[in-house]
Amino acid sequence: MSDSEPTRSKDFIRTIIEEDLRSGKNDGRVVSRFPPEPNGYLHIGHAKSICLNFGVALEYGGSCHLRFDDTNPVKEDVEFVESIKEDVRWLGFDWGDNEFYASDYFERLHDYAVQLIRDGNAYVDSLSAEEIREYRGTLTEPGRDSPYRDRSVEENLDLFARMRAGEFADGEHVLRAKIDMASGNINMRDPTIYRIRKTAHHRTGDTWCIYPMYDFTHCLSDAEEKITHSLCTLEFEDHRPLYDWVLDELSTPCHPQQIEFARLNLSYTVLSKRKLLRLVEEKWVDGWDDPRMPTIAGFRRRGYPPEAIRNFCDRIGVAKRDSLVDVAMLEHAAREHLNAVASRYMAVLDPIKVVIENYPEGLVEEMDAVNNPEDESAGTRKVPFSRELYVERDDFREDPPRKFFRLSPGREVRLRYGYFVTCTDVVKDENGEVTEIRCTYDPETRGGDSPDGRKVKSTLHWVSAEHGVGAEVRLYDRLFKDEDPSKAADFDEALNPDSLKVVSAVVEPELAKVEPGTTVQFERQGYFCPASKDCKPDKLVFNRAVTLRDSWARIAKKG
Repeated sequence: MSDSEPTRSKDFIRTIIEEDLRSGKNDGRVVSRFPPEPNGYLHIGHAKSICLNFGVALEYGGSCHLRFDDTNPVKEDVEFVESIKEDVRWLGFDWGDNEFYASDYFERLHDYAVQLIRDGNAYVDSLSAEEIREYRGTLTEPGRDSPYRDRSVEENLDLFARMRAGEFADGEHVLRAKIDMASGNINMRDPTIYRIRKTAHHRTGDTWCIYPMYDFTHCLSDAEEKITHSLCTLEFEDHRPLYDWVLDELSTPCHPQQIEFARLNLSYTVLSKRKLLRLVEEKWVDGWDDPRMPTIAGFRRRGYPPEAIRNFCDRIGVAKRDSLVDVAMLEHAAREHLNAVASRYMAVLDPIKVVIENYPEGLVEEMDAVNNPEDESAGTRKVPFSRELYVERDDFREDPPRKFFRLSPGREVRLRYGYFVTCTDVVKDENGEVTEIRCTYDPETRGGDSPDGRKVKSTLHWVSAEHGVGAEVRLYDRLFKDEDPSKAADFDEALNPDSLKVVSAVVEPELAKVEPGTTVQFERQGYFCPASKDCKPDKLVFNRAVTLRDSWARIAKKG
């Protein structure tokens, strides 16, 4: 980890772990786990869990297991498994030899289920899924016993064996734990622990046609791996009694402690996997790694550094209650890190030509440009300067408003690392639009300073027209325009129509050498990263990672 990352404050989970270590619980071991389902790409909420689970293991000399909860072959894919491993590594964590799959335990889980049946703690139910929901009751009314609840142990063992043998169709039977249909906790009302799914599994093939449910699998996988602290988000708090019941009823290697913490809720963002899948399937975005997606792959493609995401996760901390975190905190973490490490370059996103009429034709000078004012060791580079340049169209006004200090007729400005120039004339097209700006320069101001001490109020970036390189620049913004898109009647109504703008830019030639995965600053514009999926030898493409400042705060203030 970087020395620049913030010092982590003590949270309630670390307090629990330290007390366990002091008391000698778990023989002084700390073993956590990160258990993703391989049915989609990880998002920023998973990043918080990754940083927590791997973080406590690192801090207390323990280990963190990467375990794939691959119990639903209908939705799972090897693509998701590989993407998850890539994301965890990219964030800076390593699970070593501790890579596990719930499917590793299918035979063992089956044996546990048989034991529950033998002990009278599970039964095969033949109600339909709809009937099971009806019998379960509500939050205010108790459930009712299934008419199949009192099947004998022998009949249940026979039916379960036939379920495994593939005799029955999907949904014809399920295996349920026999607990308490009158429990105030609906999760304890005889939950389903096995279902029939005649679908090939990406790891076990056609070996199985029955698959265990998450609540049954999770606690037993934790026990098999001798996890000490099973850290889950708050939605699993009501599932903890079932977690403990299963482990109490069976002879397992250990009984891990489940501890719940608040999940990450981020403004202007949806983190529901169902909604993210819909965005992908309905083509609102360009795949799971679209730079507007809150997936870790999306942030990586956009140009966010992993250090920024880790810093953000540390700063928001670990709490016991859900809250909405401002996405501006994440953007600030990205800016803060990139400001310290990103090299600076000049790029003109909306170019208009400037001709310096008194500059010698054919002359090309190389100006010394600072690579990073925050880091002297980054050194300098050479930037070609010539008679014809490009500047931002928005940096010129023929009839400037009050307090506009950039280029306008008769006004002198500084060209970054170059000279002072004064606008003398403009060239217009047949529609009266300015197509070219004519200027003169002061040759005594090379490097951007005046020997006579005169001051100008504006410094503009520029690119040599002769040496500049054309580039497609994708200006990514927040995908949603509503602070809480989950409150929209249909979340696509909350989509930001300006979440992506594509412009044709001109950039200084050194930018053609920037390696994919390297985020740089375009001076006065923001932080940008080569679009590794789209760049070609004859096509330079950059994605905007984040702006230089929070423009949304100003928008909200105006509103």
